[in-house]
Amino acid sequence: MSDRSTPRALRMAQPLARQVAEEVAKLHGVCIRPVPLKRLDTHTGQWEIIDAPCGATLDSKCPPCAKRNRQLRMAQCREGWHLEAEPTITPDEPNDEQHWLIEFRADIQAQRDQADRAGHDTTDLDAVISGLDGEINAAGMRGNVLGRTVPKRNRSTRRRQDAPDLPKRKMINSTLGRTFTGSDGKIYRPSLFVTLTLPSYGKIRNGVPVNPDSYDYARAARDALHFSKLVDRFVQNLRRVAGYDVQYFAAVEPQKRLAPHLHMAIRGTLPRAEIKQIAAATYHQVWWPPTDQVVFDGDRLPVWVDDAGYLDPATGEVLPTWDQALDQLDADEAGEPLHVVRFGVQVDVQGVLAGTPDADQCIRYLSKYLTKSISDSLDPDDQAQRDHAARMAEALRFEPCSPTCPNWLRYGVQPKSARPGMTPGQCRGKAHKPEHLGYAGRRVLVSRKWSNKTLAEHKQDRRIWVLEALGQPDEPTDPHRYVWKPVPAGDANVPPLAMRLLRSVAERQRWRAHMARLQAEADGQDLSATEQAGRAA
Repeated sequence: MSDRSTPRALRMAQPLARQVAEEVAKLHGVCIRPVPLKRLDTHTGQWEIIDAPCGATLDSKCPPCAKRNRQLRMAQCREGWHLEAEPTITPDEPNDEQHWLIEFRADIQAQRDQADRAGHDTTDLDAVISGLDGEINAAGMRGNVLGRTVPKRNRSTRRRQDAPDLPKRKMINSTLGRTFTGSDGKIYRPSLFVTLTLPSYGKIRNGVPVNPDSYDYARAARDALHFSKLVDRFVQNLRRVAGYDVQYFAAVEPQKRLAPHLHMAIRGTLPRAEIKQIAAATYHQVWWPPTDQVVFDGDRLPVWVDDAGYLDPATGEVLPTWDQALDQLDADEAGEPLHVVRFGVQVDVQGVLAGTPDADQCIRYLSKYLTKSISDSLDPDDQAQRDHAARMAEALRFEPCSPTCPNWLRYGVQPKSARPGMTPGQCRGKAHKPEHLGYAGRRVLVSRKWSNKTLAEHKQDRRIWVLEALGQPDEPTDPHRYVWKPVPAGDANVPPLAMRLLRSVAERQRWRAHMARLQAEADGQDLSATEQAGRAA
């Protein structure tokens, strides 16, 4: 039957070829959003189009890439959890770019110091140094070797009176934790799996507030915004109490009530009572300007003037800058933090031994939601839960998420690094996006000495395994052989996406068939039958 003889409604109901190609690609683990790149082989002079995986970490964007990233994280968690030898991290030798950046920064620092001694303005030089520090970090160097150019604000380190004190052990140079010898002479190295949650904001039933009017959305919003800082404080307190350099692999996941909570694999062990004591004593104070009074709202908003910043439209006065607002807060001896975030009373602590089913189950649980955004936990058919998410988003709308948030204008303060066009309630920060619901931190938190490998090294391990399975040598490639360039949009040399996906699927099938043949040869099986099975897979 021709297309003309097919009823229009029936044709509209038929799937598009591209959609079918995407579904086939998903079944074979092929990236459905490949990034086309042009590659020049300098030895042959030939250009070709190469599809690079998009590398997405969320199912909503690319399920195959998200699955590979999840498997990579699971391998990272498994390899580092029960190490039996201290990890050795040897710094790489600095390259020419890193040498140049440090030398250039030293020259600018010298100019800045000379200008400061002469009483000249150093604002521009400070900005250059700040930019260079960012480039130094991006170039693979940690820390500021020349010290701070801007003095750090110091807060009192005395603990709050409403927080219990913590025991403190003498630190030892170790990351492994204690071992125990059983009656059979076998040495056991137990670890911990800890779950921490935020406090209650009101009674919940089936993931939604029983009484939305009394539910403390304002506190829930602020807790979500600053949850990552609270986790940092917990790790600091954990190491002080443990007395060794505790290593961890943690994942931040959404609860059904839409509050973030933490699952953490910890190398080594502490008594459960001490873990709960540490959680109860951990807090983070947010020393920001007050937001209890709305200064500008509706049609009356600050106006931008070049070389001056934001002004009050009624009086023409320049709004205090971020640093000036903090100076005022520092000068107030009775000043209080804007917010104090703490964990809730629910703390779950489990002991885990290496190689047990419990360890595998914990690893799967840690990675369970890594491919989902926080808003993915919403049930699309549950109107009450969607209304709950909408109220949470509204509570976050005018809440400042960072020193650079435009919402500070609402409270009469210029945001840090203010620029024209800022409008309260229209922050583009990650925390204000509906899919994040206030949490803007990383979903996976891994300490530096966890597995003694970077994530790139874990990827290389997988690559070597595939090459060995295919019977291919892992030969180093000349880094200067290929030149890569992005493909401009609309390039006629790039085939349609459906065709590129099917080509990648065919290549994946060839790999699997080849691996099946090699496995069959090793096992002495019938090659034709195994090859058919590999192609079917």
